[in-house]
Amino acid sequence: MLNNIIILAGGASSRMKKETANKAINKTTIAQANTRNKGLIEIGPNNIPFLDYLLYNIKQAGYQSIFIVIGANDTMFPSIYGSKEANNTFNGLNISYVRQHIPEGRTKPFGTADAVFQAMEQYPKLKTEAFAVCNCDNLYSIKVLRQLRQTNSKNALMGYDRDALKFDEERIAKFALMKLGNQNRLLTILEKPRKTEVDHYRDPNGKLRVSMNIFKFDGKQFYPFLLNCPVHPERNEKELPTALLNMVHEYPKSVEVIPVSEHVIDLTSKEDIGIVNTYLEDHYPNDLVW
Repeated sequence: MLNNIIILAGGASSRMKKETANKAINKTTIAQANTRNKGLIEIGPNNIPFLDYLLYNIKQAGYQSIFIVIGANDTMFPSIYGSKEANNTFNGLNISYVRQHIPEGRTKPFGTADAVFQAMEQYPKLKTEAFAVCNCDNLYSIKVLRQLRQTNSKNALMGYDRDALKFDEERIAKFALMKLGNQNRLLTILEKPRKTEVDHYRDPNGKLRVSMNIFKFDGKQFYPFLLNCPVHPERNEKELPTALLNMVHEYPKSVEVIPVSEHVIDLTSKEDIGIVNTYLEDHYPNDLVW
């Protein structure tokens, strides 16, 4: 079964650093939100980094080898999860770092496809093995992480029922929609869907499926599409969905969409901090038992 998982934590966290009018957030948390990666904000009843909760769920789901994509000069992740570049032990997990170097002429990372590509370049075993990929600022459930780990499909992503997500309507309406074919195989992904297009993307059960950026890839098959991933014309980044769709176009039926109906805890901006705190207090009231 799948043992490798890449956690994307090398982004600029620009939305988290925006000002907020929320007076309920304490000054310490505000300071961390302004200076730390989102995954390292100390939160919840245990006052530990948000990433700890994700790592806990990852371990409970059965993964062993963790590759955290961080900034080229980041020192904070190693101060928490192990000072070696590779093969740190953290609560029974093996943690290695991927340094996402910024190309000359840019001021910020080159996107999620570039992050995974750099992971495969720095750890060549990923070019021949399967691995999962997820965000550091989403708390995916043990159930979802386990489903992705146990699927027999070489490539897959979780397809969330849009109606089960508890975000506000404006936020949900912006989520890209997936179109599914026979046996839940991915056909395409529609970004920024217009209302007139939505009904054409319902699955056989009438559900609208969206991605929350949690995938499984076969390293050998996916690598060429990361290597040759084009730059998104609007966002000027190399993005995982672009590489994924290019693979689907060349290899139809190569990607399974695993349906799931549940919410995903998301820590994108300061406005999410209170919601996340409440969830963690309800679901992780005591110290994590690793």
